Amino acid sequence: MKSPSIFGGLFIYRLNNYIRPMRKITADYIFPISSKPLKNGLIIIEDNGKIIDVLPNKNNSGDDVEYHRGIICPGFINSHCHLELSFFKGMLAEHTGLDVFIRDILALKRPELDIIHQSIIDAEDEMLKNGIVAVGDISNGDTTYLQKAKRNMIYHTFIEVFAFDPAKSADVFANAVKLFGEYPEGLHKSITPHAPYSVSDELFKLIHDFSQKNNSILSIHNQECDGENELFQTKSGTIYERIKSWGTDLSHFHPTGKNSIQSYLHKMPQDSKILLVHNTVTTLEDIQWATNNHQHLYWCFCPNANLYIENKLASFQAFIAANARCVVGTDSYASNWSLSVLDELKTISKNDPSINLETLLLWATKNGAEFMNFDSKLGTLEKGKQPGINLIYDLDGLKLTPETKVKSLTYLFRT
Repeated sequence: MKSPSIFGGLFIYRLNNYIRPMRKITADYIFPISSKPLKNGLIIIEDNGKIIDVLPNKNNSGDDVEYHRGIICPGFINSHCHLELSFFKGMLAEHTGLDVFIRDILALKRPELDIIHQSIIDAEDEMLKNGIVAVGDISNGDTTYLQKAKRNMIYHTFIEVFAFDPAKSADVFANAVKLFGEYPEGLHKSITPHAPYSVSDELFKLIHDFSQKNNSILSIHNQECDGENELFQTKSGTIYERIKSWGTDLSHFHPTGKNSIQSYLHKMPQDSKILLVHNTVTTLEDIQWATNNHQHLYWCFCPNANLYIENKLASFQAFIAANARCVVGTDSYASNWSLSVLDELKTISKNDPSINLETLLLWATKNGAEFMNFDSKLGTLEKGKQPGINLIYDLDGLKLTPETKVKSLTYLFRT
């Protein structure tokens, strides 16, 4: 029926008249994510990266096996990015706080369109080399559409809207619907709110109804700074002052006396998956309240962006204590030094060494794939999937170090 042979360094199966080149790869550990790690396990893939099998170590001998030091895991899911802002790399000051960051990003002049497009190409290429196979990407315009249409990686694009002035809601949403219609055919998309402090009740309602109609997943920036909570608690603080500085009429807004998430989550569709991004000042009480009131929440950490802007990190242990579904994002080059999920994991590990590698990789792979409904193909090393194959090396045992690196074995093979 079939006979194995060696040809050009590849493992070949002849099945009737069909020849399929394959690779057999082993490492110190394989982390399937869907099951426990396999010490010296073996993974067999087709040349397009589709998994034929994942086997224990008794199968890993032979001249046709690629041996690697380190661990093998699925390709990374970057659950939150702003690819369109890649041209901002190195342009914004660090540790200014969200209020000043928002001011500065709005004040900077955009470069010529060809520069914006090249920065998007370069950023995508960096993500591919860093083992990222799928991205949840925020878009306020169409500058990323051309690159996404090339399908070099899988995107879910969140077309983001904001208007705290109720009078502007209809026009802002109409523009988002136009962008939604212009998005490349067959690619994944939603219309989503920017943040609770930048979306009026009227705009929330439009997003809610559109989401229900289109069975959308949603994303929202959540509790990125103390000023956000202060706005809802007492109608004061840095975010409140920033909104006032734009001349926005705030007479319609009434504080709830509660933290941000407890003030707006009911405006989001109950049956939609929702990604809450940043969560820098989210408390255990907030997490427990939110999970009791919404069954489909995912919590995204962008630790390097949080350090870049607020010089503060989320309370990772609070999310672990609440058994929350956590994912990882890079945010954008406006607020980060790299577009690398591994760099985000290294920052988490450095600041909380008690979080083991298995948990970190769960956040960086399976959970993100599940949120974006990409889990039939991505997120775990299982037969029939095509998740990308990452090699993580230069570890200290099973601990990440500042020197730890990632290599995408399937990306390098493809090129």
